[in-house]
Amino acid sequence: MKELTRRQQEILTFIRTFTAREGVPPTVREIGARFKVTPRAAFDHLAALERKGVLERRATTGRASRSLVLSDRSRASEVAEIPILGRVAAGVPLLAEENREGALTLATSALPGRGEDCFALRVHGDSMIQAHIVEGDLVVVRRQDSAQPGDIVVALLDDEATVKRFLRDGDRVVLKPEHPTMAPIIVAEGAVELKILGKVVGLFRDL
Repeated sequence: MKELTRRQQEILTFIRTFTAREGVPPTVREIGARFKVTPRAAFDHLAALERKGVLERRATTGRASRSLVLSDRSRASEVAEIPILGRVAAGVPLLAEENREGALTLATSALPGRGEDCFALRVHGDSMIQAHIVEGDLVVVRRQDSAQPGDIVVALLDDEATVKRFLRDGDRVVLKPEHPTMAPIIVAEGAVELKILGKVVGLFRDL
């Protein structure tokens, strides 16, 4: 199965949920209304999902727009829905609002622990640009409260979350940006409340 874009993953999740609830897949207009796009744009997304093998055409007794249904391949694959929780700064630390923006549908085989302890956050800023993490990216994070030097982590500093590379300098923690002009955040033991929320294990970007 070819990799899906974030929007394609969201549409596939909507189709799965709608089909399970209603017994039939949503129409093009229903998909367009859900994602606030034109029917033409919704159709283009469905065509892309068909090309990638997760939807297929089948004869139906209803409207022609319902002829694209979940493929056997898509039904058989084991997937996990990874919640997208607010945003995280990759520049100046920014409060990550714990409001769910949606979900990523990913194969469990591509996730640590089958995705049970994973969540996604949207990146704001460009301090991690040399690690190929840019504005608008979604980072997939495995929940854990510790890290090894060199890990890219989501850290909470006095209730503000940021994504940085985790390093140590003696008793101090260094949260290092991957940007040539930005200085690291150095946290002396006991000076600031620091909590590791998790390790970045994946990255998704709209193309």
